[in-house]
Amino acid sequence: MSTLDIAGLRVAYGDTVAVDDVDLHVSSGEIVTLLGPSGCGKSTMLRAIAGLVVPDSGRIAVDGADLAGIPPHRRRVGLMFQDYALFPHRDVAGNVAFGPRMQREDSSHIAEQVRTALSLVGLDGYERRSIVSLSGGEQQRVALARALAPKPRLLMLDEPLGSLDRSLRERLTVELRDLFRELQTTTITVTHDQGEAFTIADRVAVMRAGRIVQLGSPVEVWRQPADGFVARFLGFTNVFEADVRQGLAVTPAGSFTTERGDGPACVVLRPDALSLAPLGNADAVGETLTAGFRGDHFLVPIRLQTGAVVEVVVRSAAVPAPGDRVGVRVDRGAVLVIDRESPHSSFIRTPRQPKE
Repeated sequence: MSTLDIAGLRVAYGDTVAVDDVDLHVSSGEIVTLLGPSGCGKSTMLRAIAGLVVPDSGRIAVDGADLAGIPPHRRRVGLMFQDYALFPHRDVAGNVAFGPRMQREDSSHIAEQVRTALSLVGLDGYERRSIVSLSGGEQQRVALARALAPKPRLLMLDEPLGSLDRSLRERLTVELRDLFRELQTTTITVTHDQGEAFTIADRVAVMRAGRIVQLGSPVEVWRQPADGFVARFLGFTNVFEADVRQGLAVTPAGSFTTERGDGPACVVLRPDALSLAPLGNADAVGETLTAGFRGDHFLVPIRLQTGAVVEVVVRSAAVPAPGDRVGVRVDRGAVLVIDRESPHSSFIRTPRQPKE
């Protein structure tokens, strides 16, 4: 197990800054997931760590040793690409053996590393299978086995489940989490899927425009998004810009008490903050729009009299029809007042909690 330290990392492609002054510490055996939209710099960070991209500035160190000038094949870093990048002209064993061969291991040792890696990912006996004969999930496992075979001190996976269908992705997410826990290898994963990040990671680093805008455990990030951008990216739909005046955060959806000082802010109404209520016992009144079915609930948008639209989770079969006049009750304890979205959100650093 190894530690990773990144300080002041900056990577630019011409005038485009992909990674902008990033600091990150990953403890030995920890799993950190970089979460963010396409183009936010997640994959570029992995490539810089692996040595496939040369940073413009900053330091990358593993176990305290600076990686500057060390070629990729000597960094002992395993990288699994988003598209797997498997060699179609080689069988499964040939693909998995690629890393050990680059390290000039002897043939008997390579064969043992291949068997061990395939066993870890549940592909015992697949050595002679053709890559093109495998399913998407099997190819994903082969790519992971190839990254594991050289016994890297740092494992990195770039959107490892992005090309799989939803049901398979959900199952393999749990399997990956269990495998990483078993291996205790220091791991960095990249994804744009919050569910995947929250399932796998010990800590989640939310990225935007080349910067880490929030870093914390999945529970911390979910319970207290750093700003409006993070809240929206995590899937919160009732997010409103606000102006705080004398202890009140004023929004088109209502006014909410807060201990923040005066100035711009953002108000997040969690899904459980809103519920339908009788018209005579409601905090607000509005007209329903077309509801959306979400499997175990309906998401009912309601246009309030102020013109703001809020979405209310309804879990019963009694869903109001479009155009119905309804009341909305607000649970003030489930309202967050946070920083407003900005081009360079403040970096929130939370220490890693020790594993139980």
